[in-house]
Amino acid sequence: MGVIPNLLVGSTAVTALGSAARGMAEVFTPSATRQMELSAEAQMAALRQLGAEYADPGFGWFDRMVNGLNRLPRPLLAFGTLGLFVYAMVEPVSFGERMVGLNLVPDPLWWLLGAVVGFYFGAREAHYFRRSGPIAIPITDPLAVVAEPNPALNDWRAKT
Repeated sequence: MGVIPNLLVGSTAVTALGSAARGMAEVFTPSATRQMELSAEAQMAALRQLGAEYADPGFGWFDRMVNGLNRLPRPLLAFGTLGLFVYAMVEPVSFGERMVGLNLVPDPLWWLLGAVVGFYFGAREAHYFRRSGPIAIPITDPLAVVAEPNPALNDWRAKT
């Protein structure tokens, strides 16, 4: 009966000794698992901060007005072109006089108009192309964001 209590007391001593050894080992070799956990926590904190920045843009009246103005050129160009066809059918003489006036516009001015319109629609297409990139999916498991394999597991496999 005297041996069993000594073993139980010894087991707590062994546990304490093991904890001390693990703590001492982490002084010389940092815990790879703990590093992964800290990296995942930092990454999740950065993602939360980024999400908070874009959560509510809070558009004011000026922002809404400018967004509305940005949506006008395409419909105006489309309906204006159709309107020119209607105008040519309704008032052919007046339409012809206006086209003679357009014929007097120098070529460099037409090139400038083409560049402005081209860059406007090109920038608009690039904007929508950039917005349709990869979709961010919220990650619930913080360790799932770590793409590299577990370094502690690799060390253990190398030793066995």
